[in-house]
Amino acid sequence: MESRSVINTADIVKNQYSSSSNLNTRISIHDKYSTNKMGFSNWIYSNYEIPEGARILELGCGTGSMWIGKDEVVRKCGKLILSDFSEGMIETAKEKLSSYDKIEYQVIDIQDIPYEDDSFDIVIANMMLYHVPDLKKGLSEVRRVLKEGGAFYCATFGEHGIMEYLSGILIEYGVEDNTNKNFTLQNGDQYLKSAFGKVERFDYKDSLAVTNIEDIIDYIYSLSSMTTLSSMNREKIRDALTEKMTDGVLSLPKDYGMFICR
Repeated sequence: MESRSVINTADIVKNQYSSSSNLNTRISIHDKYSTNKMGFSNWIYSNYEIPEGARILELGCGTGSMWIGKDEVVRKCGKLILSDFSEGMIETAKEKLSSYDKIEYQVIDIQDIPYEDDSFDIVIANMMLYHVPDLKKGLSEVRRVLKEGGAFYCATFGEHGIMEYLSGILIEYGVEDNTNKNFTLQNGDQYLKSAFGKVERFDYKDSLAVTNIEDIIDYIYSLSSMTTLSSMNREKIRDALTEKMTDGVLSLPKDYGMFICR
């Protein structure tokens, strides 16, 4: 029974991220409506400390968009490997970052990282640890390939953000918040402390100010494998959300941040 559960989880993740379309839908709503104009990706990147000649492995790189325009940093890296569980994401990252011939790309499962012990100065795993079937094993693998004194950066969401808010609005329709909470800002440190001696949490202050309800509905449907919100009729969602608008704006809380481990 346990192995079947692991397989199903892996299949869900592969389906959810088989192409970049759903991910792009989710990224676009943050780009359009976030009140913190710094941007979550820029904030994450601002927390990185990348020394000259650093060997870096990113797990779950997605579309690779975080590295666009980072010419100086890419040049000074001793090695930069972008990896993802999805072949589709790797292909998209290759296209987006085609101007960088120094970047290497691989399909990698965090639970079985194909590198020797102490291979990297920095390991990155943003917005993906909640998908890992055996998180303890995955973090053990990260710790194994990380050099002594190296840093592990992992961003994630919290439990009091967009989905909790939307589910609350639609509770009368029997909607529940089924967001994957396997690794959040609230519980992530307990997993990380089993593998790392120092774990620090940093919160990103932000919210959404949505003016076009259709965009947030598209966002909801892009999360079809993670929430029962997508089972609702589109018109009912539209009516319920429109009622919550003030002066043409729907305000939604965001709960995001990251952990830095050493």
